[in-house]
Amino acid sequence: MDELTGGRGVIFATGKALCAGNPLIKEKMDLDIDVARLKVLKADHQSQQYRMEDKLLKYFPAEIERQTGYIRGFEADIQTVTAHPQIAEGFCGMEILGKHYTEKEDAGEMILAACKEMKTTEPIPLGSYRGFQMELSFDSFRHDFDITLKGAVSHRVSLGTDARGNIIRLDNALSSIPEKLEKAHEQLTNLQNQQEATRAELGKPFPQEAELAEKSARLAELDAALNMEDSMPEREEAEQADKPSVLADLKAKSEHIPPYRA
Repeated sequence: MDELTGGRGVIFATGKALCAGNPLIKEKMDLDIDVARLKVLKADHQSQQYRMEDKLLKYFPAEIERQTGYIRGFEADIQTVTAHPQIAEGFCGMEILGKHYTEKEDAGEMILAACKEMKTTEPIPLGSYRGFQMELSFDSFRHDFDITLKGAVSHRVSLGTDARGNIIRLDNALSSIPEKLEKAHEQLTNLQNQQEATRAELGKPFPQEAELAEKSARLAELDAALNMEDSMPEREEAEQADKPSVLADLKAKSEHIPPYRA
């Protein structure tokens, strides 16, 4: 009840001040807005600090480890590709479902046949090509078949309807591994730079803390002053009520004066 009464007192004093043109009320209204705005900014700053701390503890270490793993995997797969080159103007051969094919056309047709015979949505072993194990799968969302070349890292290749074209797609996927390695190095560098920048920002105080403290203190002073102005008329009325009027005092005394006797 005290807080409610005090709040009503401030509102009452505010209304009287507005009517009387009290300059304190304009200052209070401006400070109310500024303090509320600064508190929102401070809460956002604190939230950002928590997010940065969480990223330093979890996100950056996990992502840096993941990219480092990709880099090691790509480097190993590049060595595998180099050790199993495609024959210029020819075909290095492919193993499909336990049988070796030396002709590109035959290998391509067998891949298409394996797609037609596939009865499950689960990936199945298909064979091997240029040092990589092949796994055939069906993407029910895209309604397409894929071959995953499994080395140190998995390389997914979407298949088409052309037998020879699918072999070309597999070769293109293997030849693009150096490009993937370069992008992984770039991503790792970006993560490390972001980690350092985040570490530098962590722990920084709210930049407008002094302004918020100063305006909050002034706002408290104004609230107290407005409460005081509101209570002054009430005290004056109470003091006047406690004092009997001069006329009433004279009348009371006159009743006790003995009558004059000659």
